[in-house]
Amino acid sequence: MKSQYLILLALLVIPVRAGSQVLVSSPLSPRITGYSIDAVLDPQAKTVNGKMKAYWVNVTDDSVPDIWLHLYLNAFSSNKTTFYREKGGSPGSKPDDLGWVKIESLTDRRGNNLLPAMKYVSPDDDNPDDRSVARIILPQAVAGKDTLFLEAEFESKLPSDITRTGYSKDFFFVAQWFPKFGVYEPPGMRGRREGGWNCHQFHANSEFYSNHSVYEVNITVPAGYVVGSGGITLAEEDNGDGTKTVRTRAEDIVDFAWTAWPGYKVFTDTWKHVNIKLLLPAEKSNLAERHFTAVKYALGYLEENVGPYPWNYLTFADPPVMGTGAGGMEYTTLFTSMSVPGIPDYILLPEMVTVHEFGHAFFMGIIATNEFEEPWLDEGINSYWEQRIMDHYYGNAGIINHPLFKISDKSMARSSYIASPSRQAASNAGYSWNYPHGTYSMMSYMKAAAILHTLTGMVGEETMNEVFREYYRKWAFRHPSAGDFIDVVNATVLKMHGDRFGSDLNWFFEQTIFGTGICDYKVINIINRKAEEFQGLSIQPDSSFFVERKKMPDTLNYSVVQLQRDGEIQLPVEVLIRFDNGDEILEKWDGKSRVKDFRYTGKRKVTQVKIDPEYKNQMDINFINNSMAERPDRKPLKRLFRRIFSIMIFFMDFVII
Repeated sequence: MKSQYLILLALLVIPVRAGSQVLVSSPLSPRITGYSIDAVLDPQAKTVNGKMKAYWVNVTDDSVPDIWLHLYLNAFSSNKTTFYREKGGSPGSKPDDLGWVKIESLTDRRGNNLLPAMKYVSPDDDNPDDRSVARIILPQAVAGKDTLFLEAEFESKLPSDITRTGYSKDFFFVAQWFPKFGVYEPPGMRGRREGGWNCHQFHANSEFYSNHSVYEVNITVPAGYVVGSGGITLAEEDNGDGTKTVRTRAEDIVDFAWTAWPGYKVFTDTWKHVNIKLLLPAEKSNLAERHFTAVKYALGYLEENVGPYPWNYLTFADPPVMGTGAGGMEYTTLFTSMSVPGIPDYILLPEMVTVHEFGHAFFMGIIATNEFEEPWLDEGINSYWEQRIMDHYYGNAGIINHPLFKISDKSMARSSYIASPSRQAASNAGYSWNYPHGTYSMMSYMKAAAILHTLTGMVGEETMNEVFREYYRKWAFRHPSAGDFIDVVNATVLKMHGDRFGSDLNWFFEQTIFGTGICDYKVINIINRKAEEFQGLSIQPDSSFFVERKKMPDTLNYSVVQLQRDGEIQLPVEVLIRFDNGDEILEKWDGKSRVKDFRYTGKRKVTQVKIDPEYKNQMDINFINNSMAERPDRKPLKRLFRRIFSIMIFFMDFVII
């Protein structure tokens, strides 16, 4: 039987609830996994009790003897879990502070009790105190193209230390909350040599990796609570006992999360086919329009330059201050933004976080790379697009846009990379939890984005747009690897530019993504002198005579521009040469040699040199040494003093606010 028929069978076996509906006309993904969950929130106990029916389709030819499940909430069960060993500290000192998930029953479709065959494993670090991954040996292996059905009852206790998931008083953000299949990868997928489960532990510096799934989730909460989720709301029913049940369905998303809080105010808007719902605390109500504007900017820009947003709904929340730990997270059709009450209009933090977290719907959600193993493929690529969107729509001032003080999103992110003392401590090839000295965010977000901006400077923005359009067309809902992305870059650049950059761009990625070197080009000196005629003793075979210097008013000038490459990374750069007569020459240097001299003879003198005048190379760690003038202009110094004064006024204004 073909796998697509088994998936259809699985959808039929998992009961379709009254009032449920198919959200898209045809599946967007293979739908290898599916979940039907009845979830009941207990606000006093801080627990969610769940009854779950789930399936996994073995689309491979492998006979699979086991299943691996994520039990993420167990990361909050003690200070000895891998999560807290890496993060430091503790989930809390009281029982109410802890988080855990307890599977109370687990059976297959034959009624076999699978709990005795379940054991906790720690594939990443062999930590005996970690319980965030479970392996279950099955009574019978799942044959190739066959389907496994499970039924489970579980209790999930939410932690008080909100890190993506948890509670604070009566606020709940419920994520990574149910037993969830890992990803079974066949040979060849993402470079894998042998088939096996990809199911990593919950790490402090890591996000996630899942199959695209179908979810039917019924959420029961106190009647006064407002619920937002990754599913579309099909019905909301009053249970007559002080509770209500919100019936939801989601298709082709990689995870299902939800939030519940009686203090949310609901705002709605639309963009083309997308119905947008925003949940805000009352004290942030004035930010609704800012959030909507930002998310609609992102929808339009990504549709134009990457691909369509395929769902007809989107929900996001900006949590209350007590729930800040849930801010800035993404679950495809649900995400959380972040702000503080009263934030001034010129500080664009709410917009930036909204754009960033929505962007994950494309790279974490639709394309769905492995964030455990290749975090830059989501975080770095998404940061690149966030910076482009913010600086495009907010006038190259995507972080602070004040009349006296402006900071672009791209510049702010780049500064985090170039200022890091550990910028060469690792490459971007490592697993997320292996980045040393706190470099995970800098490497995965900031450096990776700078690399992609540099690539854009080399090949052009429209070529880069076409790279991502092709990446989307080829890999949407398919879990590509870094090698797959680079293959798309190589093919697209070759198609649009021929061999201008070589037969491929592997040389670029080997230095930037997979290397630890830095890039630093600088101007060493400008030399101008008269091109003098011969002066001195002319020695001939039969005679010698002295030649005097002749002063000639129209003697030619001899100019030398001396450049140097101090870093290991070799990239092509442009060099702008200005002369005293107003002429300009834009030279090109392949950037490979350690030193490079440009020489000119004529009546003009070189007055100014600037490497990379359009700042295409965002990998260059020092823009200051990229330029030199024979006679430095004092105007930039005056502008600097005015800028410092403006910054002082800006911060005085901010303090007063």
